[in-house]
Amino acid sequence: MMNQVSTRQLAEWLDSALQTQRFKDYCPNGLQVEGRDTIRHIITGVTASQALLDVAVQQNADAVIVHHGWFWKNESPVLRGSKRRRIATALQHELNVFGFHLPLDAHPEWGNNAQLARHLGFKPDRDADGAPVNFGPGDLMWRGRCEPCTLEELGRRIGAALGRPALTLGDPRRAVSTVAWCTGGAQNMMDAAIDSGVDVYISGEASEQNFHMAQESGTAYIAAGHHATERYGVQALGQAIADEFGLKVEFVDLDNPV
Repeated sequence: MMNQVSTRQLAEWLDSALQTQRFKDYCPNGLQVEGRDTIRHIITGVTASQALLDVAVQQNADAVIVHHGWFWKNESPVLRGSKRRRIATALQHELNVFGFHLPLDAHPEWGNNAQLARHLGFKPDRDADGAPVNFGPGDLMWRGRCEPCTLEELGRRIGAALGRPALTLGDPRRAVSTVAWCTGGAQNMMDAAIDSGVDVYISGEASEQNFHMAQESGTAYIAAGHHATERYGVQALGQAIADEFGLKVEFVDLDNPV
């Protein structure tokens, strides 16, 4: 018989483990849509898209856990179009929908930054207690070292590791060994990376100004993909849930070129 846990018990464990109350976020963190009372099978993914919900329904899952959930600030509260269809799917099939945004970015073990560092072979700087050094807006950025190489070589390594080309901005021949990173849409945090004196800053997306900042500051920039840099935190969280409760947890990677 498959192990099971109550929705309430899982929600409380996740809120505690991810310390959701610490964060002032752009969306609610935790259980966003309540479904059935008991959870045996979980589908995890980066975003609670219609495609991910359809997979969860096909697999007869009880819950979906994602990094990009619903009900973002400044979006229209009206339930129409794709927003209505997503929520209708969750309600019709009694799917629990959990979303964890900044808490999943920041977690020192399961977080997107921690897991990206592990995946790319970066060595994070650590304080006297062994905790990763966080800095920048909201203390969401990480700093550390990569294997010394040129910017061009680092871009190729990252592209190969993440399975998509990385956009590199700066002199491709410059030597790099110190890095700062923040997954996803954190291109506007580049000023903090420049102030920290690292050779290169890595995030998911790029904006027009990142090109000029990389040319003028001495800190290069690599945009490695929003989706691509945020695939690993939710997988680590899913494994932690499986270890804690003995549930069936499956990660579904739906391609997104952004």
